[in-house]
Amino acid sequence: MSENFVIIIPQFNDWEALNLLIEKINADVSTSILANTTLLVVDDCSSRLRSVPFANFDGKEIKVLRLYRNLGHQKAIAIGLSYVAENLPTDKVIVMDADGEDAPSDINSLVRKSLEEPDKIIFAERNKRTEGLLFRSFYVIYKLIFNLLTGKMITFGNFSLVPKSRLQNLVRVSEIWNNYPGGIIKSRIPYDSVLTNRAKRLAGESKMNFVSLVLHGLSAISVMIDTTAVRILIFSMFMSGVAIAFIFVIIFLKLIGNATPGWASTLGSTLMILMLQAFLISLFLVFMVLQYRSQQHFIPAVHYRDFVEKVDTIS
Repeated sequence: MSENFVIIIPQFNDWEALNLLIEKINADVSTSILANTTLLVVDDCSSRLRSVPFANFDGKEIKVLRLYRNLGHQKAIAIGLSYVAENLPTDKVIVMDADGEDAPSDINSLVRKSLEEPDKIIFAERNKRTEGLLFRSFYVIYKLIFNLLTGKMITFGNFSLVPKSRLQNLVRVSEIWNNYPGGIIKSRIPYDSVLTNRAKRLAGESKMNFVSLVLHGLSAISVMIDTTAVRILIFSMFMSGVAIAFIFVIIFLKLIGNATPGWASTLGSTLMILMLQAFLISLFLVFMVLQYRSQQHFIPAVHYRDFVEKVDTIS
């Protein structure tokens, strides 16, 4: 029996690139996969209306899910997954971007890997990126900071395959509302990856600027804020220990008469103030996180309908 597929594509004012992407999906995705595929376009309340018809799609159908307001890429993905989980019969769900940087030919690799690991979410891990040197440098820094603050490695983005067996689990992970890959890491749902090369944008210009990239990175880290807060607290305690050691050295130098007048007291009091501030701020952050964990969270599977304006089916 053939498997059913749904490809979720969130987009905002990227109609031209989306049409080119549909043509590449027709050309590059295996016929056996394509024939049983529904395309779900999550229109993130685009400010520019679609002026041309969709390109012909060789799969089953195209559905356009329009949102009441612009929510951003990550929330659009969470809503798309929740809609599929409740309304569309499917065996595998594929999440990809509309700009074409997620190569449709890699869908075949994701499906093959899923046959080997049928109970895992499969991510497309970037083996080679096409961005400039500055972007790649900041991306390396982001991965290092993410690993330092969370103890986890993140080497992938949104491009992924979700098996039916994990879909209902996934749409009840509140963290995917903030950051999709980070939420999966936090949820401990098993996942694996395949190496892929990032393609080039098909049309238009990227809406991701430096500020957006920083916010995206911070959102991924914030998903694991409990671990991050504890790690910051431990680091502040370590630095407090170092500060105390320096204070003892200063006192020792003062006692033996090798300290410059006024220097020991100024440096010692400064270190003490910095130590106390760092420790108290870190402790406050930990208590805020513990308070947050006791509150009811946003569950995409339950609340996504509040943002769906309409769903159109295009044959």
